[in-house]
Amino acid sequence: MVVLNKIYTRTGDQGETALGNGARVAKFSPRVTAYGTVDEVNATLGLARLHAGPDTDAALARIQNDLFDLGADLCRPEMDRDADAPYPPLRIAPAQTDRLEAEIDAMNARLEPLRSFILPGGSALSAHLHLCRTVARRAERLVVDLANQEAVNPDAVRYLNRLSDWFFVAARMANDAGRADVLWVPGANR
Repeated sequence: MVVLNKIYTRTGDQGETALGNGARVAKFSPRVTAYGTVDEVNATLGLARLHAGPDTDAALARIQNDLFDLGADLCRPEMDRDADAPYPPLRIAPAQTDRLEAEIDAMNARLEPLRSFILPGGSALSAHLHLCRTVARRAERLVVDLANQEAVNPDAVRYLNRLSDWFFVAARMANDAGRADVLWVPGANR
């Protein structure tokens, strides 16, 4: 269980932070940047939830919890030493991505096929989900970059890739199952 009795510690005043294994790194390190951006996805998701109905809100709450799991995964390097850790490090599991895929398939079955690119917008929920999608894509790029430098759980990358797809399909659902999507009209304002 996490207990936070004191919010500020002053340990980061020199521009460093602690990873999940206790190592100190610069706050601008690729690992901290990656899991910090995952936290940003979670914050944008909190805004989206303000506009969601009960079923969508429950799905978004599950994703918010998954994003904390993902942050915990990313803040703990040295996957090859997981067995030596004093407690089992939390890692994103394939089942979390599988759930996203099943939910994408269920939502997508209710949508008309796309015949044009869509612009972010329509309903408030859809606009917020599109923001979640773009921040999730940025987080994915940062995690992939990190994975090219250090060991990263491959399921973390898979989860982020699928998550942005989930947000896209959910944004269409939030626009009256795609009927209120805002379509891109190429060259409309030339």
